[in-house]
Amino acid sequence: MQAALSPRAAAAPSRRVACVPVRAPAARAARARAVAPARRAVAASAVAAPAAAVPAAKTTIPKAQQKPTAVITGASSGLGLAAAVSLAKTKGYHVVMACRDYSKADAAAKAAGVPRDAYSVMHLDLASLDSVRAFVDAFRASGRRLDALVANAAVYTPTAKEPRFTADGFELSAGVNHLGHFLLCNLLLDDLQASPSDGRPVDAPRMVIVGSITGNTNTLAGNVPPKADLGDLRGLAAGVGPGTTAMMDGGEFDGAKAYKGGGRRRRRGRWWRAPRAYAHALAHAPPHPSPLSSDSKVCNMLTMREFHRRFHPSTGVVFGSLYPGCIASSGLFREHYPLFRTIFPAFQKYVTKGYVSEADAGARLASVVADPALSKSGVYWSFSDATGTFENEVSDEVADGGKGRKLWELSEKLVGLA
Repeated sequence: MQAALSPRAAAAPSRRVACVPVRAPAARAARARAVAPARRAVAASAVAAPAAAVPAAKTTIPKAQQKPTAVITGASSGLGLAAAVSLAKTKGYHVVMACRDYSKADAAAKAAGVPRDAYSVMHLDLASLDSVRAFVDAFRASGRRLDALVANAAVYTPTAKEPRFTADGFELSAGVNHLGHFLLCNLLLDDLQASPSDGRPVDAPRMVIVGSITGNTNTLAGNVPPKADLGDLRGLAAGVGPGTTAMMDGGEFDGAKAYKGGGRRRRRGRWWRAPRAYAHALAHAPPHPSPLSSDSKVCNMLTMREFHRRFHPSTGVVFGSLYPGCIASSGLFREHYPLFRTIFPAFQKYVTKGYVSEADAGARLASVVADPALSKSGVYWSFSDATGTFENEVSDEVADGGKGRKLWELSEKLVGLA
């Protein structure tokens, strides 16, 4: 009797053998030389990960008897940590903190008062596709069920003049924020579908990919230069690596735009000389980034919608994204100009009144993961003090199904899934 197909196989039964873009020998050699430092850096960062599974990571309890489990990337600080604390302490979840630095994550959980049996830390470096695959293997070996996967980790390099690259040769924002998460979400989809829920839609497993208002050009903040615009994705098709512009649309490199949504470089206004409309936009600035951000967040929201289109009907998994509010004091601003890091939080608190604390934003993310009222799939959630949680509209680019399919197909090739 023929074995049942996984959700991915059922959705695409005629996939080709795994492949990567073909390059001439000279191009491959140049790329290898260019990414060698990144590979060494990723290998060095793995020192922070314990060689064996840590206490609480492995369990022999049958999955049906375990408390629900959520995997959160980038959970050692900021929004990810706040969401982990909220899920573990108020929602009854066991949280797997998927992080580069084990010691940092463990110390952060202890400092936040998370019970030791309510969390575990597992090494994951999204700048390495090998690390992503190793994490998936380690998670499956832990014996834990999977009820929620939260793609939260992100890098943001707004002042970068030249691109940096991952161990696999991708521009850093594209590689970590989009491609690393794309591979992780695809590899763990079967595990989500296998979650031992009771079959009710409100208890269905969930995949949440953190978005950003700056990737949504139908908002004021989304129109703060440089605006999100993936173009025809020719840069992604070329591999967003050494020897390319490293931007997804093929335009000139811009570190801020690489986070939000890869349009060609436009003339920038200075935020401290900005017109009044810009000040209004700052009130709704991104959850992680500054008002100047880029490509990868548009990819995150397109990817969520494409997961929903391809897999929700057949798997019942709920796919969602969200904008939890402006976390103006987020550590993601650490590479921004010092003056910005000093003024922006105060501006948000006392001028625009748009400031959201990490704890409040984490509670909002936790609600999208766990609250029965937010179990609708394919939604981009936002929050308002006046109206509470609501389904936000997305920009025309994010709503473009053709672009979502093209992004998916190119990303599959780059991570070796097609």
